[in-house]
Amino acid sequence: MSTVFELKIKVSLDDIDTLDHVNNLVYVKWMDDIATTHWNFLTKDNPLPQYVWVVMRHEIDYLKQAGLGDEITVKTWVGETRGITSVRFMEFYKNEDLLVKAKTTWVMLDAKTHKPTRIRENVLKVLQPSK
Repeated sequence: MSTVFELKIKVSLDDIDTLDHVNNLVYVKWMDDIATTHWNFLTKDNPLPQYVWVVMRHEIDYLKQAGLGDEITVKTWVGETRGITSVRFMEFYKNEDLLVKAKTTWVMLDAKTHKPTRIRENVLKVLQPSK
């Protein structure tokens, strides 16, 4: 498994829906933000601006609720990466309680043409440094 990257999120009023908990769409937005933050962290010493990522598939299990003011810990790591796709896992916790778990498949695109491009060794080294 790749190294786990963690972030903290404080639930704000904008994150809450009419049921007084974090709206499911907010989690999807957070997943995008966290994936981007993690990619930027991984490439801070070796930027790869020739590539961009787009979501091909989300699989999300909503297990428990979070409310206004809760502090959420998000853990993410990269799974299988081959061809043009890379799998990313995320888990959202409130204290020790797992709230949401997700598996997202991303496709790497050429930043200029926006066409899928094969993930080469230079990207694999960034995504899976333990290999």
